[in-house]
Amino acid sequence: MSRRSTECPRFLTDRMLGTLTRYLRFMGYDTMSANSLTPGSTREDTLLLEIAAREGRILLTRDRELARRGGEQAVYIASEAIMDQIRQVADLGLIEPEIRMIRCSLCNTRLRPATVREIREARYAPQSHAGKEFSWCPTCRKLYWMGSHSHRLKKRLEEMRSS
Repeated sequence: MSRRSTECPRFLTDRMLGTLTRYLRFMGYDTMSANSLTPGSTREDTLLLEIAAREGRILLTRDRELARRGGEQAVYIASEAIMDQIRQVADLGLIEPEIRMIRCSLCNTRLRPATVREIREARYAPQSHAGKEFSWCPTCRKLYWMGSHSHRLKKRLEEMRSS
């Protein structure tokens, strides 16, 4: 089953898919997480289905019953292993697994180029800026660049695609 279209898919993930949420954001996909909702609601499943329908998002869930209720708007994620989860979503034709670094992995906000001041004031920024492009999340005030973590993730995605 392929859901590929000319429009970039938008996702909504349940609380059990936090790592997949961050990976999808690293890959540039607009991914809302149930973790952004108030916890403890007995109506959360219904609310997720309503949000997915209203916003045209594909619901990704580890809950079989929720996926069943979501019909064509939902995908049951079968594995607990992150690379298997990414492979499943890619095999459905929903994503191209590659790092794009255009969304904040924490809050989903679109990143913008970082200013020299933002780079300088980020205590965790690398000493050498040579050859690096920096992005900034205006909401979280977090600096992003292709560092060792991003390169490892990129390598894992490349290995997954070639296997």
